[in-house]
Amino acid sequence: MASGRQVAEENVQAFAAWQASKSDEDFRSLVHRGQLSRKEVATECGFAKSVLDQNPRVKKALSDLEDALRQRGVLPPAVEKPVGEAAPLTREPGKLRGVLDAERLRRLETENAGLKAEVAELKRALEKHATLSEALALTGRLPR
Repeated sequence: MASGRQVAEENVQAFAAWQASKSDEDFRSLVHRGQLSRKEVATECGFAKSVLDQNPRVKKALSDLEDALRQRGVLPPAVEKPVGEAAPLTREPGKLRGVLDAERLRRLETENAGLKAEVAELKRALEKHATLSEALALTGRLPR
């Protein structure tokens, strides 16, 4: 079985061979979101997509290839993030949790009030039937 270094070297050679076998039109067909599709590159090279991130030599070779393709006009120019742009706003988990708890409490209180009314109604019906049952037991017939 090959060691990790040997596998890494094989992956570098596979990437170099793949790169040499492609034309600008082939690279244009692999463009996804302004860069080469990592999934397609890895599939065509015959290794896992993680190699493109974890093998520093392959990662550098891919970066250099994309830079060269940008200079030749095959890839669109890279979009830089503006310096000083504020970090995206995040929600405070405490506030969100509080809103969810308040909504849940309101829903449960409404349900509780409805169930209390239903219980009171059922108690009245049970009391009526208890009276009828008692009359039947005493007389043996239904009252009018």
